[in-house]
Amino acid sequence: MWIFQIQNNLLYAAAAKTILAGGALPSNVFWVVSGSVSLRVGSVLDGIILGATKFALNSGASVNGRILTQTAVTLQESTVKPV
Repeated sequence: MWIFQIQNNLLYAAAAKTILAGGALPSNVFWVVSGSVSLRVGSVLDGIILGATKFALNSGASVNGRILTQTAVTLQESTVKPV
């Protein structure tokens, strides 16, 4: 299990991708973010995101996991594949 704690905002650049190795699964990766989360065009994030504020997925962005946030989630032509 991997837990990434981010004390501010998480911004995934356009076309950025998470690479899981060594037997890691998206269901074992947690992103705990105290600020907003934004995935730019074509980016891919693996894991379960626990967000305190806004979550935005831009066109073509995807999440292999789950999105749990205390406020709004904005999906703009994007995909969420539950694990």
